[in-house]
Amino acid sequence: MFSTRATATVSVALVLFILGIASIVGIATHRVTESIKENIGFVILFNEDVTASDIAEVNKYLKGTAGVAKCEYSSPDVVLDRWQKMVGEGEDIMLLADVNPFVGEMDVHVSPKYASQDSINMLIAPLFLMPQISDIKVHTEMIGRINSTLRSVTLGLFIVAIALLAISFVLIFNTVRLSVYARRFIIHTMKLVGATPGFIRKPFIVDNIVNGLVASVIAIAGLSLLIYYCRALDLSIASVLDWQLIAPVFAGVMIVGLLLCLIASIFATNRYLRLSYDEMFK
Repeated sequence: MFSTRATATVSVALVLFILGIASIVGIATHRVTESIKENIGFVILFNEDVTASDIAEVNKYLKGTAGVAKCEYSSPDVVLDRWQKMVGEGEDIMLLADVNPFVGEMDVHVSPKYASQDSINMLIAPLFLMPQISDIKVHTEMIGRINSTLRSVTLGLFIVAIALLAISFVLIFNTVRLSVYARRFIIHTMKLVGATPGFIRKPFIVDNIVNGLVASVIAIAGLSLLIYYCRALDLSIASVLDWQLIAPVFAGVMIVGLLLCLIASIFATNRYLRLSYDEMFK
């Protein structure tokens, strides 16, 4: 009896552990997706004779526009320094041109829900009418590739999650069914002495709820060790796998474990309540 119950508990724990991993991967993907979308935007190039009041006017307009997350102005000297660091000291453009060829720029980041080509086009359309702006650079191809990749990853994870949930239910149901099958003659004996279906069903449901609780705790412990190890590997992983975001996964694993074991125990017990003595040998 103990070995059957232990096997059932471990089987359920493994299923919940795999389901938890899939959920954590989904959360991590969502966090990375949001981080990528927060860096999507456009760059405004100002005219050479732009004034501080012109820049302030554009900045005020952007901050009052829905969809703009943040904007940061870079003077021509800052743009030159940034370019110089990128190409290295071996190529000094000031020695070649004797003048700073760059103009002031404003780097604009949009909010995640506006991180699409159509939304950005709507945002930049009024900006082209401002005389202090000479050009606007939007990385259209990059935005398209990013959104296409993110849609594919999201769809893939959704399909995997549905498949895992279905497999989890089948495995847990069969595991609980085997546990009840081992005590099918006890069910028949209780029926012979006049026990009601509810009275017979209750101890099996309680036992399997306890099994689901223990299995959930084992799965959560395994997930905690895995997350702790991954967070220790890299700081970037630690920022993605935040404990506050992982906590709902642990709660979900607990709830799913209890519900699946409860439902499986009800179905399995009902099946043997309907069988005759001879049918129990089949």
